[in-house]
Amino acid sequence: MDTLSHLLRLARVEASLDMRCLVGPATRMDSPARAGREAPFHVLLEGSCRLHIGQRVLDMGPGDVVIVPSGAPHRIVTPGDGTPQGTTVTSGAAFLTARSGHGGPEVSDLFCGRYGFGAGSGSLLFHSLPDPIHVSFGRSDDSADVLGTLSTLMRSEARREGDGTAAILAGLCTALLAMVLRTARGANTTATLWTAAGDTTIASLMERIFEAPGDDWSIERMRRTTAMSRATFLRRFGQSTGMTVGAFVTQARLMTAADLLTTDDATVASVASRVGYRSESAFSRAFRAATGVTPGRFRRESPTGARQVADHGSSGR
Repeated sequence: MDTLSHLLRLARVEASLDMRCLVGPATRMDSPARAGREAPFHVLLEGSCRLHIGQRVLDMGPGDVVIVPSGAPHRIVTPGDGTPQGTTVTSGAAFLTARSGHGGPEVSDLFCGRYGFGAGSGSLLFHSLPDPIHVSFGRSDDSADVLGTLSTLMRSEARREGDGTAAILAGLCTALLAMVLRTARGANTTATLWTAAGDTTIASLMERIFEAPGDDWSIERMRRTTAMSRATFLRRFGQSTGMTVGAFVTQARLMTAADLLTTDDATVASVASRVGYRSESAFSRAFRAATGVTPGRFRRESPTGARQVADHGSSGR
């Protein structure tokens, strides 16, 4: 299995499309902070808008996608003169629809939703990503074609809004996440996503590490595997992933360990050994530093990987 598909399986991602915004000029929409393991996203199909998050302002155009892994509060404003207006929201069978409060022409078409993710592996993945992620698919020909097809399907299903619509839109939104994580490096984003390694040699090595995280992945072994000098390997790995070799190996080991702790009845010591730690204590320290809880507590509180543990930001962000 390729690395990205493996990551999404470990993360137990569940997508939900919450709202379609068909709004006019000078419209303001606020997105509150998300608690726990939820990352809001927005995909703009038509028109333009600005997303304000903290001190940052992101200009969005057709084909742009923004994901906020931290769930931080943010505001979306469409361009236009006059005092910004709010929205009126109507309920539907599968999602809400927001329109400008004062009426008028609909100039922007924005889908808003959220990605829920599992404790442990899911939190580790989303905490390792830039925050926010802003991808402009509309300016990359190949990606634009794919997103165009996806957008057409989303619009068609949104208009239909019948039996199965919520499930279909959730599936399309999951596909959108995979597109972002695999193509962001080539889609006009300044963020470095380690999930979008463009170097095929490095990507192949990453797959091997996820397949066997318990192996001795020394720099010497990895540089021989890739047939590079030490200096060239370290440079190319950093350029391709935005991470150090050590940070990536730790990421792969802990994500695998979190999955094993919720799907396997092996002891913590056995899990530690299977993912490459020589001692249970070293594994426990690393796991707690990344997730905020010990492996034992994580297993007790998340017997199926579905219950939440304390959120704990990682150094990857």
